Amino acid sequence: MGLSLTLFVADWKHLGALPVGDRIRALDEEHGQGEALCDDGTRPPAHYAAAWCAEYDFRSTTGAFGPHARAGDAWDDMRPLVDASVREAMDAFLTGLIWDEDPAADPALSGGGGFFPPPADRRHPSVLVVSPPEALPGKVRAWTGVESRLDELREAFAAECAGWAGRPDTFEDFIALLREWGEVTTQAARRGWGLVGLP
Repeated sequence: MGLSLTLFVADWKHLGALPVGDRIRALDEEHGQGEALCDDGTRPPAHYAAAWCAEYDFRSTTGAFGPHARAGDAWDDMRPLVDASVREAMDAFLTGLIWDEDPAADPALSGGGGFFPPPADRRHPSVLVVSPPEALPGKVRAWTGVESRLDELREAFAAECAGWAGRPDTFEDFIALLREWGEVTTQAARRGWGLVGLP
């Protein structure tokens, strides 16, 4: 069974007031404690578990981390074929979320530079995503610059990813997931909060 991903939009000031060893537990305790369902029976994408965090539900995935990892791998495969201005914006947006040019530099490996406990070993991560509040305005600018140009990725996706196991099933699946990352990143930046994904 693969990893799951529970993504939180969280107030770094609140988390920072807790001992490092208690921060993941505090988020875990809020998991699933959010708002009631919307009138149409769905949960809002970001439902607030507490005054200091919200859990984000990806609508295009089942809660597994696999689709995010596959999307990051797809970007890595197709990026050499993409126009430089789109590539630079996508790199800036995706770095630390679902892709890193140098996987060893993934901020989750160090617990976000020590903000969260580092993993005991690489096979059992403590956190999957760490993007502090100060990183998000730049990500939102990058997303805003590239969102209207996403269709330019279609040809590169077809050349490098379509039909390959371990990549998103379709270009539309890939774009839907990118749009959700754009949505949650924008929400977090608007609040001045950060993102943290737990397995």
